[in-house]
Amino acid sequence: MFFQNVYDKSLAQASYFIGCQKAGVAAVIDAKRDVDTYIEIAKQNNMKITHILETHIHADFLAGSRELEALTEAELYLSDEGGSDWKYEFPHSGLKDGDVIKVGNLKIEVIHTPGHTPESISFLLTDTPASDEPVMLFTGDFVFVGDVGRPDLLEKAAGMKGTQDIGAKQMYQSIKKFESLPDFIQVWPGHGAGSACGKALGAVPSTTVGYEKIRNWAFQYENDEPGFANYLLEGQPEPPKYFAMMKKLNKVDRSLLTEVPKLKKLDYTELVAALAKGTKLIDARDKTEFSKGFIPGSINIQGNNSFATWAGWYLTYEEPFILLAEESQLDDLTRKLMRIGLDHIQGYVPSTNIWEEHGGTLETVNQISLEEFKTLQQDKNVQIVDLRGVSEYNAGHIKGADNVFVGTLVNNMDQISKDKKVVIHCQGGDRAAIAYSLLARNGYKNVLNYSPGMNEWTNQNNAVEY
Repeated sequence: MFFQNVYDKSLAQASYFIGCQKAGVAAVIDAKRDVDTYIEIAKQNNMKITHILETHIHADFLAGSRELEALTEAELYLSDEGGSDWKYEFPHSGLKDGDVIKVGNLKIEVIHTPGHTPESISFLLTDTPASDEPVMLFTGDFVFVGDVGRPDLLEKAAGMKGTQDIGAKQMYQSIKKFESLPDFIQVWPGHGAGSACGKALGAVPSTTVGYEKIRNWAFQYENDEPGFANYLLEGQPEPPKYFAMMKKLNKVDRSLLTEVPKLKKLDYTELVAALAKGTKLIDARDKTEFSKGFIPGSINIQGNNSFATWAGWYLTYEEPFILLAEESQLDDLTRKLMRIGLDHIQGYVPSTNIWEEHGGTLETVNQISLEEFKTLQQDKNVQIVDLRGVSEYNAGHIKGADNVFVGTLVNNMDQISKDKKVVIHCQGGDRAAIAYSLLARNGYKNVLNYSPGMNEWTNQNNAVEY
C-alpha cells in the first residue's frame, strides 16, 4: 500500500492519495482543484489514478475531482445518500452505505455519516494483503482531531432554514457508528486547525478512533443529545461568504480549469482603465509594506495562508479583479484563488512603482501606538471598532468597543462613523489592514489603525470586558 497526505495550509484542507503498489493503481480522496499535484505523485510512483472519491459536497473549497477525472479518465465515485436535494448533477458512480470499492488489493467500505451534511460519507480502508482488519478511516468533515463537523453551514451560509438542528441530531447518531469501530483504526480527517468547518480542530494531521473517544468533546455526551447539540451549535465561527457558492459549484455541472493559469502583466494604461471601471485591485503585500504606501482604492489582503478565505469575502464570482504582487508570488496566489473558484483574474502589476512612475500619489495608513490608543479611548468623540468575530469579541474586548466583523464590513458601513475619529483593531493586525483599506476605498478619511490589537493589549495586562 502507498499513502500520501496532501495538505493545503491555506484552507487547512487535507486530500489523500492511496495506491496499491502491486497493481499500480490509485485513488484520490477529496482532491483540491490544482490537481497537477496528484498527477505528479502518480508519475513518481509509477501508478495510474483509477478512482476519484469525495466524502461530501464541500462548502469551503472547489473540489478538483472533475478536473482530475478529465485529465486521467478515472472513475468518479460520489455519495448518493441524503435524499434528492443532495444529488450531484453530473455523471458519476453513486455510493451508498455498505458499498465496497476495490482499488487493486485495497478495499474501501462506504459508511454513511450524516451530520455535517446529509450526504456525507466516510471511507473505511483495509489493506487486504496485510490484514483483514481495517487500518484507516477517511472522515471528511465528520470527525476531526478533537472536534466534529459543524451542521450549521447549510443554514448560515446557504440559507437553508432548519437544517442545523436536523444536522445536529444526525451527527449525534453518526458518532455512535464511529464509537463502534475498533480503537486502533487511524483517522484521517478532511481538515485541520484553522478551518472554518469546526471550532476546535486540532493541529496534528491524524488521530485514532480510540483517542478521539477519550479526548474529543463530542464523545462525552452519552445519553445527552440536547447537551451535545447545544455545544455543537454554539460559538461556531462566521462562515465565509464564498461557502454558499462552493456548495453550488461542487454540486452542479460547471466549467473546468485543468491547469494553473498564467497571468498577464498589465501596463499603466490598462491598470488605470480597469480601475476607472471599478475593477478591484487586490494588494497582496505584507500589511507593513502596504501601510507605507498603497494605490488609492486598493484592498490589502496579504498573500499568506488566509489569502483565499478573505478574498472570498470581498470578491464575487462574476467580476474581474487585478492582483498587486511580485512575480514570484503569482503561481501560489493563483492556486489559492482557483481552489475556491475565483478564476477571473484580469492580470497583475508587480508593485506600486507603476503608479508613482506616472505621477500618481500613494496613500498611507494612519497607525497609532498603544499609548495613543489609550488616550483616544477616553475621548467620547472617538469610536473604537473591534473587527474580530462575535465569539472572539464575547470572549473579551476593550471597554467601549463596537463589534463590526471585518468580513461583513462592506455591508455595515453605516455602523462606522464619518463624523468622529474611528480607531480600528483586531487581534494582531491582519484583519485591521483589510478593514483600513476597505474604509479608505469607501471614502473614510477619519480612521486610525491600532495594528497590534488585542495581542498587545492583553499582553500589557490591560482590562477587558465580557
